Amino acid sequence: MNRAFTGRSRRRRPERRRLAAAVVSGLVVLALAACAMPRAATTRFEDLTVTRGDVPGDGRERQEAGSGAAGGPGGFPRKLQECSDGAPATASYAPQDAGPGVVPEGSTMARIRERGALRVGISADTLRMSARDPFTGNIEGFDIDVARAVAKAIFGDPGRVRFRVITSAQREQVLIDHEVDIVVRTYTITCERWEHVAFSAEYYHAGQKLLVPSTSRVKGIGDLDGQRVCASQDTTSLALLRTWEDVEPVAAATHTQCLAMFQQGRVDALTGDDTVLAGFAAQDPYAKVVGDAVSDEPYGIGIPADQVDLVRFVNAVLEQRVSDGSWRRSYDRWLADVLGEAPAPPTPVYGRAA
Repeated sequence: MNRAFTGRSRRRRPERRRLAAAVVSGLVVLALAACAMPRAATTRFEDLTVTRGDVPGDGRERQEAGSGAAGGPGGFPRKLQECSDGAPATASYAPQDAGPGVVPEGSTMARIRERGALRVGISADTLRMSARDPFTGNIEGFDIDVARAVAKAIFGDPGRVRFRVITSAQREQVLIDHEVDIVVRTYTITCERWEHVAFSAEYYHAGQKLLVPSTSRVKGIGDLDGQRVCASQDTTSLALLRTWEDVEPVAAATHTQCLAMFQQGRVDALTGDDTVLAGFAAQDPYAKVVGDAVSDEPYGIGIPADQVDLVRFVNAVLEQRVSDGSWRRSYDRWLADVLGEAPAPPTPVYGRAA
């Protein structure tokens, strides 16, 4: 980036500084306040089958698991990470045979029902995915719709949830310690994470991009030479950021802290999943999302590794959300105006052995 831009990023007009302070202050308030079927077409990695979608309105040709040739939303290349056991990272356990909403006696779901609420680890500051509405007090977004769908399948009531606000760095440990039943927090599925927790099938496919000032000439990572770029700790975004040459990575505990540093001029850009950045751009007229996606970020629901029955139950719920149109309605409500027309829902990949 040229020196002129760097100067502009540090010398912001008083109006912008006041707006930035207001936005950051509002986000902090949100974070603190929040602390309180027919199956869709599937791909099984063991036989590498290719099938055509039978979800209404979905006529895509399915790409065989592990081939890496299929394109993700926005056209960026999609290469499935293959784990040491030969399974793609996104391969999960097959949905329970009984279908969605059936709670077998003695199951993990039955114990959750007896407790009275589904415990869910979430974000409180990821606008459009999971954030508290300052006017209604409700936590809402695409991820929250997913969490409530699981609660409805267990209890018949989407309101039977107990949300716990966690940072990105806490996602794994709260599952290992069984402090929550599931984590629905823009959680990218990776082989490394499979070593400690389990995942549902992919329910949303994101990609890593950049948030820069609206006056910036930056169009992609190639224009960031010598600049300071922020990403949240213990995220795949930060791991990739650290591989970029001639860029100074800055880690923060949360996406909100990255945004605060960006608006204060302490960093020149921030990077993260397009879903997260879309929320920031929607609330800050002085910021914009730029660049092609530079990674594949398949989101899954995190679940304790020893609760495979809950994984299979959740996968049946996710398939139902696609087949009955809930997935697309949720996308249209929360993401369409900032990310464009809804892509086809992710193809579930199954075949992982318990």
